[in-house]
Amino acid sequence: MQNSDKKKEIVLYLLKQKVLVTPSFLQKLSDINELDQIYSKVIAREDAKQIMQISTEAAEISRELNDDNTKGVKIVFNYKTKTKKRTIQDFIDYYNARFKTMERMLQNRQDLKGLTSIARIKTKKDRENVSIIGMVKDKQITKNNNIILEMEDTTGTIKTLVTKNKPDVWATANDMMFDEVIGMTGTTGNNIIFGNNIILPDIPITELKKAPDEAYVVVLADIHVGSTQFLEEEFKKFISWIRQETGNEEQKRIAEKVKYIFITGDLVDGVGIYPKQEDELAIKDIYDQFIKCAELLKQIPSHIPLLICPGNHDPGRISEPQPPLPEEYAKPLYELKNAIFVSNPAIINIHASEGFPGFNVLMYHGYSFDDYASDVSSIRSNGGYDRGDLIMKFLLQRRHLAPSHQSTLHLPDPEKDPLVIETVPDFFLTGHIHKTSVSTYRSTTMICASCWQAKTTFQEKVGHNPEPCRVPIINLQTRNIKIMRF
Repeated sequence: MQNSDKKKEIVLYLLKQKVLVTPSFLQKLSDINELDQIYSKVIAREDAKQIMQISTEAAEISRELNDDNTKGVKIVFNYKTKTKKRTIQDFIDYYNARFKTMERMLQNRQDLKGLTSIARIKTKKDRENVSIIGMVKDKQITKNNNIILEMEDTTGTIKTLVTKNKPDVWATANDMMFDEVIGMTGTTGNNIIFGNNIILPDIPITELKKAPDEAYVVVLADIHVGSTQFLEEEFKKFISWIRQETGNEEQKRIAEKVKYIFITGDLVDGVGIYPKQEDELAIKDIYDQFIKCAELLKQIPSHIPLLICPGNHDPGRISEPQPPLPEEYAKPLYELKNAIFVSNPAIINIHASEGFPGFNVLMYHGYSFDDYASDVSSIRSNGGYDRGDLIMKFLLQRRHLAPSHQSTLHLPDPEKDPLVIETVPDFFLTGHIHKTSVSTYRSTTMICASCWQAKTTFQEKVGHNPEPCRVPIINLQTRNIKIMRF
């Protein structure tokens, strides 16, 4: 059989299995050795998911899970890459890739007519109206309370001045963080731009999508199994409700129609996460923490898919993007038939049907939130760490989950920045700050989930006030959200 015929047979088989083949997987089929290996698996009719595991080097894997336990779930973005040594050049390529992606988002904006490069602006001698796209390299506040942003593109750097006489533009500049990619319009001066407007990448305004049928999504986060402050009895009350064993008739009816459960990180409390954590651990072994976690999650009805991404307390790589929970530690969870493991961040499409495209759900644990709660003026002055909704809106406007390099530990991908929000989500689900918030920005529903851990000594020292055991429940047909307390 010719190689071309083998390729066709492989692709046809995968399509019949409802597996969407990625470009990187097709590229592998060009390697004769890889082709023969994959072909032998296809001919043996092994599970399609095993076949896709051959392509784990790919940064994006888009596949539809079609067994009974994961029906209606399609992974759109799931970061998986081999561990390798990073170099300075990787960081350079990473930021260049980010800039190009954000530049494409901004180039078509009506507010940025006549775009030009910084190098060309520096050659202009007469005052002209100009538009640029650049990355914020530096920010200074003058004695007169004006703001100077130093902007950088691939051709050079230039300073831009935003005066307090333009209060709306000044407020946007005042919230600006290093490394954001923005558009700027203004008038040229002597090696400077006098800013008239700042254009953020932002998400577009689109129609609010609603499902044709009544179905519910439950959002969980920060369970922290293993902590002495883990609220096990309250979590068991949640399990009792989702099993339709407790609650009034309406609550039981909703539980019966729950189709998806998202868990946005920190399933266990981990080991060595913060100073003297060992004094607040009821389970001091990470493997035993996952055994206990699996015992609890196993009690959730198996027909409900559990979509799980890692958080900063979970074992494995803490730099973002984080790969899915490592099976080495979380093996008991991997034995659950309804568990689906994705990276942090990840994008999952749910509830698609004939004539309805489904909902794109962006999962992100929220490790970068700490910086934006304290360093962004408008967020800090309006509640800071207690306002997950303001942080999430800020990130959607920047189209990035951690625009400032200092806000999280980055793993530089030289080809693409996986923290850029390229796909506009219908739902943006996070956790980390241990407080529930629900809000809508444009057509995106933003939900920061609660936690299942009482206040720790560390949280008390840093001034965090958790509100545990509150569960957001989304009605996909109406987009209404209820919060149940357990």
